[in-house]
Amino acid sequence: MTKPRKASSTETEESGLQSFGSLCSTLVVGLFVLTFVAQNFMIPSASMASTLLVGDHVVVDHATLAPAGAWAPILPNRELRHGDPVVFHKPAVEPNGEYMTLVKRVIGIPGDRIHLRGGVVYRNGVAQNEPYAAQPPYANYDPYRDDFPARSPQGVPGVTAVWSLNLPANIQGDDLVVPPDSYFVMGDNRTRSLDSRYWGFVPRANLIGRPLFVYWSFATPADQIDKTSFADQARFTLHEIVDFVGETRWNRTLQRVQ
Repeated sequence: MTKPRKASSTETEESGLQSFGSLCSTLVVGLFVLTFVAQNFMIPSASMASTLLVGDHVVVDHATLAPAGAWAPILPNRELRHGDPVVFHKPAVEPNGEYMTLVKRVIGIPGDRIHLRGGVVYRNGVAQNEPYAAQPPYANYDPYRDDFPARSPQGVPGVTAVWSLNLPANIQGDDLVVPPDSYFVMGDNRTRSLDSRYWGFVPRANLIGRPLFVYWSFATPADQIDKTSFADQARFTLHEIVDFVGETRWNRTLQRVQ
């Protein structure tokens, strides 16, 4: 009977080196993906409901929107198109001095002429069919929000001071004209979305990427975004751990964002 051969010290060292090399390769690939290809983003508000819900965690592709460069041969890029959902840095700074990360839908690209009448978007004179957008009910009519930009922004809640000054310079006739390297974006939940109507255009430099699919969705209160203290965040993290199974919205797992 042949005795099993013991591994030599050299073989053991090689096996260890191979495992270490494999781990390093995995880390490098993961770092590459997170840096150049995709990242995760949690939906903080109901402005994109029902396309995206508060507590949806999405994978964001930021490779295709990156400027053409050294990675162009292996990572294709393209410009934003009408109707694309997009994640970006909000152009208006918050009272605490920080810039929020938001997700909205692209309504206007450079050169487009935009206006709303009764909540309906008109782009270049054509009314848009937007089945994903929640239209405002008649009883909830808001002249600034629903007939934009027909009304003055002066004194309208949510309108930033900078946009209030800059808005008139971008109006031609009844339309708002989108300038070069900028985008006009709106949330799908039109009556609850503070978007380009309130703080202006999104510069191309502020774009992060396009949300691809929901990889995890956890039932989250709409006011969770306002609970910024360490105690509140720790409490909610514990809630996610304890109630992971019961509060996860399993039917949204791997749902494409369209």
